[in-house]
Amino acid sequence: MPALNRIADYAPEMTAWRRHLHQHPETRFECHRTAAFIAARLRDFGITEIHEGIAQSGIVAIIEGQGAGPTIGLRADIDALPITEETGLPHASEVAGKMHACGHDGHTTMLLGAARYLAETRNFSGRVALIFQPAEEWGGGAEVMVKEGIMERFGITRVFALHNAPGVPEGRFEGAPGPIMAAVDTLWVTVTGQGGHGAHPEECADPVAAIVQMVNGLQTIVSRNRKGTDALVISVTQIHTGTADNIIPETGWFCATIRTYDKAVQTMVETRCHEMLSGIAAAMGVRAEITFERGYPATVNHAGDFDFALGVAAEIGSGAGECEPTMGAEDFAYMLEARPGAYLFLGQGDGAGLHHPRYDFNDAIAPIGASYFARLVERAQPRVAESDKAA
Repeated sequence: MPALNRIADYAPEMTAWRRHLHQHPETRFECHRTAAFIAARLRDFGITEIHEGIAQSGIVAIIEGQGAGPTIGLRADIDALPITEETGLPHASEVAGKMHACGHDGHTTMLLGAARYLAETRNFSGRVALIFQPAEEWGGGAEVMVKEGIMERFGITRVFALHNAPGVPEGRFEGAPGPIMAAVDTLWVTVTGQGGHGAHPEECADPVAAIVQMVNGLQTIVSRNRKGTDALVISVTQIHTGTADNIIPETGWFCATIRTYDKAVQTMVETRCHEMLSGIAAAMGVRAEITFERGYPATVNHAGDFDFALGVAAEIGSGAGECEPTMGAEDFAYMLEARPGAYLFLGQGDGAGLHHPRYDFNDAIAPIGASYFARLVERAQPRVAESDKAA
Protein backbone atom coordinates (compact mmCIF):
# COMPACT_ATOMS: atom_id res chain seq x y z
CA MET A 1 0.00 0.00 0.00
CA PRO A 2 2.10 2.98 -1.21
CA ALA A 3 -0.29 5.61 0.22
CA LEU A 4 -3.72 5.81 1.81
CA ASN A 5 -6.29 6.15 -0.95
CA ARG A 6 -7.85 9.26 0.53
CA ILE A 7 -4.48 10.99 0.80
CA ALA A 8 -3.51 9.86 -2.70
CA ASP A 9 -6.54 11.80 -3.91
CA TYR A 10 -5.01 14.97 -2.44
CA ALA A 11 -1.86 14.63 -4.57
CA PRO A 12 -2.58 17.42 -7.07
CA GLU A 13 -3.39 19.88 -4.28
CA MET A 14 -0.36 18.79 -2.27
CA THR A 15 1.86 19.41 -5.27
CA ALA A 16 0.38 22.89 -5.62
CA TRP A 17 0.96 23.62 -1.92
CA ARG A 18 4.53 22.40 -2.09
CA ARG A 19 5.42 24.39 -5.19
CA HIS A 20 3.87 27.53 -3.74
CA LEU A 21 6.03 27.11 -0.65
CA HIS A 22 9.05 26.44 -2.84
CA GLN A 23 8.53 29.70 -4.71
CA HIS A 24 8.37 31.72 -1.47
CA PRO A 25 11.17 30.46 0.80
CA GLU A 26 11.93 32.02 4.17
CA THR A 27 14.88 31.35 6.45
CA ARG A 28 15.61 30.95 10.14
CA PHE A 29 12.85 32.25 12.44
CA GLU A 30 11.45 34.66 9.83
CA CYS A 31 8.94 32.22 8.32
CA HIS A 32 5.88 34.43 8.78
CA ARG A 33 4.49 34.18 5.24
CA THR A 34 5.02 30.41 5.34
CA ALA A 35 3.23 30.20 8.68
CA ALA A 36 0.30 32.25 7.37
CA PHE A 37 -0.05 29.83 4.43
CA ILE A 38 0.04 26.85 6.78
CA ALA A 39 -2.54 28.36 9.13
CA ALA A 40 -4.87 29.15 6.24
CA ARG A 41 -4.74 25.56 4.99
CA LEU A 42 -5.38 24.22 8.51
CA ARG A 43 -8.46 26.41 8.80
CA ASP A 44 -9.61 25.17 5.38
CA PHE A 45 -9.47 21.64 6.85
CA GLY A 46 -11.75 22.66 9.72
CA ILE A 47 -9.01 22.72 12.37
CA THR A 48 -9.87 25.43 14.87
CA GLU A 49 -7.23 25.10 17.58
CA ILE A 50 -4.22 26.76 15.97
CA HIS A 51 -1.50 28.31 18.13
CA GLU A 52 0.69 30.72 16.16
CA GLY A 53 3.83 32.72 16.97
CA ILE A 54 5.66 29.96 18.84
CA ALA A 55 9.42 30.40 18.37
CA GLN A 56 8.43 33.59 16.49
CA SER A 57 6.87 31.92 13.44
CA GLY A 58 6.14 28.35 14.50
CA ILE A 59 2.70 26.77 14.80
CA VAL A 60 1.18 24.02 16.93
CA ALA A 61 -2.29 22.90 15.82
CA ILE A 62 -4.43 20.40 17.71
CA ILE A 63 -6.82 17.85 16.21
CA GLU A 64 -9.16 16.12 18.65
CA GLY A 65 -9.80 12.44 18.08
CA GLN A 66 -12.70 10.31 19.25
CA GLY A 67 -12.44 9.45 22.92
CA ALA A 68 -9.91 10.10 25.62
CA GLY A 69 -6.24 9.37 25.07
CA PRO A 70 -2.73 10.81 24.93
CA THR A 71 -1.40 13.48 22.57
CA ILE A 72 1.02 12.44 19.84
CA GLY A 73 3.25 15.06 18.21
CA LEU A 74 4.09 15.18 14.50
CA ARG A 75 6.77 17.67 13.44
CA ALA A 76 7.68 19.29 10.12
CA ASP A 77 10.43 21.88 9.63
CA ILE A 78 9.36 24.86 7.51
CA ASP A 79 12.48 26.99 6.87
CA ALA A 80 14.64 27.27 3.75
CA LEU A 81 18.36 27.86 3.12
CA PRO A 82 20.42 30.90 2.02
CA ILE A 83 21.25 29.32 -1.36
CA THR A 84 20.68 30.68 -4.87
CA GLU A 85 18.55 28.18 -6.79
CA GLU A 86 19.85 26.76 -10.09
CA THR A 87 17.05 24.35 -11.07
CA GLY A 88 15.45 26.55 -13.74
CA LEU A 89 12.09 24.98 -12.89
CA PRO A 90 8.79 26.85 -13.38
CA HIS A 91 8.24 26.78 -9.60
CA ALA A 92 11.79 27.89 -8.73
CA SER A 93 12.36 30.30 -5.85
CA GLU A 94 11.23 33.86 -6.43
CA VAL A 95 13.35 35.13 -3.53
CA ALA A 96 16.93 36.00 -4.42
CA GLY A 97 19.50 34.03 -2.44
CA LYS A 98 17.00 31.73 -0.74
CA MET A 99 15.65 28.31 -1.68
CA HIS A 100 14.15 25.16 -0.25
CA ALA A 101 17.28 23.10 -0.87
CA CYS A 102 16.57 20.57 1.88
CA GLY A 103 12.96 19.68 1.15
CA HIS A 104 11.32 21.38 4.11
CA ASP A 105 8.64 22.56 1.68
CA GLY A 106 7.94 18.86 1.11
CA HIS A 107 7.97 18.04 4.83
CA THR A 108 5.45 20.83 5.46
CA THR A 109 3.27 19.52 2.65
CA MET A 110 3.37 15.98 4.06
CA LEU A 111 2.19 17.18 7.46
CA LEU A 112 -0.54 19.32 5.87
CA GLY A 113 -1.74 16.27 3.92
CA ALA A 114 -1.83 14.22 7.10
CA ALA A 115 -3.63 17.05 8.90
CA ARG A 116 -6.36 17.17 6.26
CA TYR A 117 -6.91 13.41 6.45
CA LEU A 118 -6.88 13.27 10.24
CA ALA A 119 -9.27 16.23 10.52
CA GLU A 120 -11.67 14.52 8.10
CA THR A 121 -11.57 11.00 9.54
CA ARG A 122 -10.66 11.42 13.23
CA ASN A 123 -10.21 7.67 13.38
CA PHE A 124 -8.07 7.84 16.52
CA SER A 125 -8.36 8.53 20.22
CA GLY A 126 -6.75 11.34 22.15
CA ARG A 127 -5.22 14.24 20.25
CA VAL A 128 -2.66 15.04 17.56
CA ALA A 129 -0.32 18.02 17.91
CA LEU A 130 0.86 19.23 14.50
CA ILE A 131 4.20 20.99 15.03
CA PHE A 132 5.37 23.31 12.23
CA GLN A 133 8.87 24.40 13.26
CA PRO A 134 11.06 27.24 11.94
CA ALA A 135 14.85 27.57 12.09
CA GLU A 136 15.98 23.96 11.74
CA GLU A 137 18.90 24.94 9.50
CA TRP A 138 20.21 27.71 11.75
CA GLY A 139 18.99 28.75 15.15
CA GLY A 140 17.71 25.53 16.70
CA GLY A 141 14.00 26.23 16.36
CA ALA A 142 13.20 22.86 17.92
CA GLU A 143 15.10 23.81 21.07
CA VAL A 144 13.28 27.13 21.23
CA MET A 145 9.87 25.46 20.87
CA VAL A 146 10.77 22.97 23.61
CA LYS A 147 12.00 25.76 25.89
CA GLU A 148 8.77 27.66 25.24
CA GLY A 149 7.01 24.66 26.71
CA ILE A 150 5.13 23.01 23.85
CA MET A 151 5.52 19.51 25.29
CA GLU A 152 3.96 20.46 28.62
CA ARG A 153 1.49 23.02 27.26
CA PHE A 154 -0.06 20.57 24.81
CA GLY A 155 0.50 17.39 26.81
CA ILE A 156 2.62 15.75 24.09
CA THR A 157 3.71 12.26 25.13
CA ARG A 158 5.49 11.02 21.97
CA VAL A 159 6.90 12.85 18.95
CA PHE A 160 7.81 11.78 15.41
CA ALA A 161 9.42 13.38 12.35
CA LEU A 162 10.49 12.50 8.83
CA HIS A 163 13.13 13.70 6.33
CA ASN A 164 13.40 13.07 2.61
CA ALA A 165 16.50 11.22 1.42
CA PRO A 166 17.92 11.70 -2.09
CA GLY A 167 19.68 8.60 -3.37
CA VAL A 168 17.41 6.23 -1.45
CA PRO A 169 14.82 4.42 -3.63
CA GLU A 170 11.58 6.37 -3.99
CA GLY A 171 9.13 5.49 -1.24
CA ARG A 172 11.53 3.43 0.89
CA PHE A 173 11.70 4.27 4.60
CA GLU A 174 14.96 3.90 6.51
CA GLY A 175 16.19 4.55 10.01
CA ALA A 176 18.36 3.34 12.85
CA PRO A 177 17.69 2.50 16.49
CA GLY A 178 19.61 4.70 18.90
CA PRO A 179 21.70 7.51 17.36
CA ILE A 180 20.65 8.24 13.78
CA MET A 181 22.31 11.66 13.41
CA ALA A 182 25.25 13.21 15.23
CA ALA A 183 25.81 16.05 17.64
CA VAL A 184 27.47 18.96 15.86
CA ASP A 185 29.96 21.25 17.61
CA THR A 186 32.19 23.96 16.16
CA LEU A 187 35.76 24.78 17.19
CA TRP A 188 37.03 28.33 16.61
CA VAL A 189 40.71 29.13 17.17
CA THR A 190 42.40 32.52 16.72
CA VAL A 191 46.21 32.46 16.90
CA THR A 192 48.20 35.64 17.57
CA GLY A 193 51.97 35.78 17.23
CA GLN A 194 54.58 38.29 16.11
CA GLY A 195 54.58 39.17 12.42
CA GLY A 196 57.54 40.22 10.34
CA HIS A 197 59.57 39.65 7.18
CA GLY A 198 59.41 36.18 5.68
CA ALA A 199 63.19 36.26 5.26
CA HIS A 200 63.71 36.56 9.02
CA PRO A 201 61.44 34.01 10.78
CA GLU A 202 63.79 33.98 13.76
CA GLU A 203 62.53 37.47 14.62
CA CYS A 204 58.89 36.37 14.57
CA ALA A 205 56.43 34.13 16.40
CA ASP A 206 54.80 32.52 13.38
CA PRO A 207 51.03 31.87 13.71
CA VAL A 208 51.01 29.96 10.40
CA ALA A 209 53.44 27.33 11.69
CA ALA A 210 51.42 27.06 14.90
CA ILE A 211 48.14 26.62 13.02
CA VAL A 212 49.68 23.83 10.92
CA GLN A 213 50.74 22.00 14.08
CA MET A 214 47.30 22.51 15.62
CA VAL A 215 45.41 21.22 12.60
CA ASN A 216 47.59 18.10 12.44
CA GLY A 217 47.36 17.62 16.21
CA LEU A 218 43.56 17.60 16.19
CA GLN A 219 43.53 14.36 14.22
CA THR A 220 45.41 12.58 17.00
CA ILE A 221 42.29 13.07 19.14
CA VAL A 222 40.48 10.85 16.63
CA SER A 223 43.29 8.31 16.34
CA ARG A 224 44.62 8.24 19.91
CA ASN A 225 42.06 9.55 22.41
CA ARG A 226 38.86 7.73 21.47
CA LYS A 227 37.92 4.08 21.56
CA GLY A 228 37.78 2.50 18.14
CA THR A 229 34.09 1.77 18.60
CA ASP A 230 33.18 5.42 19.28
CA ALA A 231 32.04 7.54 16.35
CA LEU A 232 33.99 10.79 15.95
CA VAL A 233 34.74 13.13 13.05
CA ILE A 234 36.88 16.27 13.29
CA SER A 235 37.10 18.22 10.03
CA VAL A 236 38.98 21.52 9.77
CA THR A 237 36.95 23.48 7.23
CA GLN A 238 38.53 26.96 7.15
CA ILE A 239 42.02 28.44 7.62
CA HIS A 240 42.52 32.19 7.14
CA THR A 241 45.81 34.08 7.49
CA GLY A 242 48.36 36.17 5.65
CA THR A 243 48.38 38.92 3.02
CA ALA A 244 51.53 38.40 0.95
CA ASP A 245 54.14 35.76 0.05
CA ASN A 246 56.98 37.48 1.92
CA ILE A 247 55.20 38.52 5.13
CA ILE A 248 54.79 36.39 8.23
CA PRO A 249 51.38 37.51 9.52
CA GLU A 250 50.54 38.61 13.02
CA THR A 251 47.39 36.53 13.33
CA GLY A 252 45.41 33.72 11.74
CA TRP A 253 42.35 31.66 12.56
CA PHE A 254 40.77 28.35 11.73
CA CYS A 255 37.61 26.45 12.53
CA ALA A 256 36.49 22.84 12.56
CA THR A 257 33.24 20.92 12.69
CA ILE A 258 33.11 18.08 15.23
CA ARG A 259 30.57 15.23 15.06
CA THR A 260 29.88 12.72 17.83
CA TYR A 261 27.08 10.44 19.04
CA ASP A 262 28.07 10.02 22.69
CA LYS A 263 28.08 12.87 25.24
CA ALA A 264 31.16 11.44 26.98
CA VAL A 265 33.08 11.49 23.68
CA GLN A 266 31.85 15.03 23.05
CA THR A 267 33.17 16.17 26.45
CA MET A 268 36.49 14.38 25.91
CA VAL A 269 36.98 16.16 22.59
CA GLU A 270 36.24 19.56 24.11
CA THR A 271 38.73 18.95 26.93
CA ARG A 272 41.47 17.66 24.63
CA CYS A 273 41.02 20.56 22.18
CA HIS A 274 41.71 23.06 24.94
CA GLU A 275 44.61 21.06 26.37
CA MET A 276 46.30 20.28 23.07
CA LEU A 277 45.88 23.64 21.36
CA SER A 278 46.96 25.59 24.43
CA GLY A 279 50.03 23.37 24.70
CA ILE A 280 50.99 23.83 21.05
CA ALA A 281 50.51 27.60 21.37
CA ALA A 282 52.82 27.71 24.39
CA ALA A 283 55.43 25.58 22.63
CA MET A 284 55.33 27.79 19.51
CA GLY A 285 55.43 31.08 21.42
CA VAL A 286 52.01 32.30 20.27
CA ARG A 287 48.68 32.98 21.97
CA ALA A 288 45.55 30.96 21.15
CA GLU A 289 41.96 32.01 21.80
CA ILE A 290 39.92 28.80 21.77
CA THR A 291 36.13 28.59 21.60
CA PHE A 292 34.33 25.24 21.60
CA GLU A 293 30.74 25.99 20.58
CA ARG A 294 28.26 23.21 21.30
CA GLY A 295 25.51 22.86 18.71
CA TYR A 296 22.68 20.41 18.16
CA PRO A 297 22.90 17.23 20.26
CA ALA A 298 22.78 13.77 18.71
CA THR A 299 19.41 12.69 17.32
CA VAL A 300 18.66 9.50 19.22
CA ASN A 301 15.71 7.26 18.34
CA HIS A 302 14.02 5.59 21.29
CA ALA A 303 14.14 1.84 20.76
CA GLY A 304 10.45 0.95 21.15
CA ASP A 305 9.26 4.00 19.24
CA PHE A 306 11.71 3.32 16.41
CA ASP A 307 10.48 -0.26 16.05
CA PHE A 308 6.90 0.99 16.06
CA ALA A 309 7.60 3.70 13.47
CA LEU A 310 9.46 1.35 11.14
CA GLY A 311 6.61 -1.14 11.40
CA VAL A 312 4.11 1.53 10.36
CA ALA A 313 6.42 2.63 7.55
CA ALA A 314 6.51 -0.95 6.24
CA GLU A 315 2.73 -0.76 5.76
CA ILE A 316 2.93 2.43 3.71
CA GLY A 317 6.04 2.70 1.56
CA SER A 318 7.80 0.56 -1.00
CA GLY A 319 9.92 -0.98 1.75
CA ALA A 320 11.35 -0.24 5.16
CA GLY A 321 14.58 -1.21 6.88
CA GLU A 322 17.52 -0.14 8.97
CA CYS A 323 20.33 2.05 7.64
CA GLU A 324 23.68 3.23 8.89
CA PRO A 325 23.54 6.34 11.11
CA THR A 326 24.83 9.53 9.51
CA MET A 327 27.20 12.15 10.89
CA GLY A 328 24.86 14.91 9.74
CA ALA A 329 22.87 16.80 12.38
CA GLU A 330 19.23 17.70 13.02
CA ASP A 331 17.63 19.85 15.70
CA PHE A 332 14.73 17.42 16.14
CA ALA A 333 17.25 15.99 18.61
CA TYR A 334 15.95 18.49 21.18
CA MET A 335 12.41 17.15 20.86
CA LEU A 336 13.66 13.58 21.25
CA GLU A 337 15.51 14.64 24.39
CA ALA A 338 12.24 16.03 25.75
CA ARG A 339 9.96 13.15 24.73
CA PRO A 340 10.31 9.60 23.36
CA GLY A 341 9.82 9.16 19.63
CA ALA A 342 11.56 8.43 16.36
CA TYR A 343 12.95 10.04 13.21
CA LEU A 344 12.98 8.27 9.84
CA PHE A 345 14.19 8.96 6.32
CA LEU A 346 11.95 8.62 3.25
CA GLY A 347 13.67 7.92 -0.06
CA GLN A 348 12.94 10.30 -2.90
CA GLY A 349 14.96 8.56 -5.62
CA ASP A 350 17.77 9.92 -7.74
CA GLY A 351 18.56 13.60 -8.04
CA ALA A 352 20.68 16.36 -6.58
CA GLY A 353 21.58 16.00 -2.93
CA LEU A 354 20.40 18.06 0.01
CA HIS A 355 21.72 21.64 0.25
CA HIS A 356 22.57 21.63 -3.48
CA PRO A 357 21.42 24.56 -5.67
CA ARG A 358 19.84 22.09 -8.14
CA TYR A 359 17.95 20.08 -5.51
CA ASP A 360 14.17 19.78 -5.76
CA PHE A 361 11.76 17.77 -3.62
CA ASN A 362 10.08 14.83 -5.35
CA ASP A 363 6.33 15.54 -5.19
CA ALA A 364 5.54 11.86 -5.74
CA ILE A 365 6.58 10.99 -2.18
CA ALA A 366 4.46 13.64 -0.43
CA PRO A 367 1.34 11.41 -0.23
CA ILE A 368 3.52 8.56 1.08
CA GLY A 369 4.94 10.73 3.86
CA ALA A 370 1.50 12.09 4.70
CA SER A 371 0.10 8.54 4.85
CA TYR A 372 2.91 7.52 7.19
CA PHE A 373 2.13 10.38 9.57
CA ALA A 374 -1.59 9.60 9.49
CA ARG A 375 -1.14 5.87 10.01
CA LEU A 376 1.28 6.53 12.91
CA VAL A 377 -1.54 8.27 14.73
CA GLU A 378 -4.13 5.61 13.96
CA ARG A 379 -1.80 2.80 15.05
CA ALA A 380 -0.48 4.59 18.15
CA GLN A 381 -3.88 5.77 19.35
CA PRO A 382 -6.59 3.53 17.90
CA ARG A 383 -10.18 4.67 18.30
CA VAL A 384 -12.04 2.70 20.93
CA ALA A 385 -15.09 0.95 19.49
CA GLU A 386 -18.47 1.80 21.03
CA SER A 387 -18.95 -1.85 22.01
CA ASP A 388 -15.65 -1.77 23.89
CA LYS A 389 -16.69 1.41 25.70
CA ALA A 390 -19.93 -0.20 26.81
CA ALA A 391 -18.11 -3.26 28.13
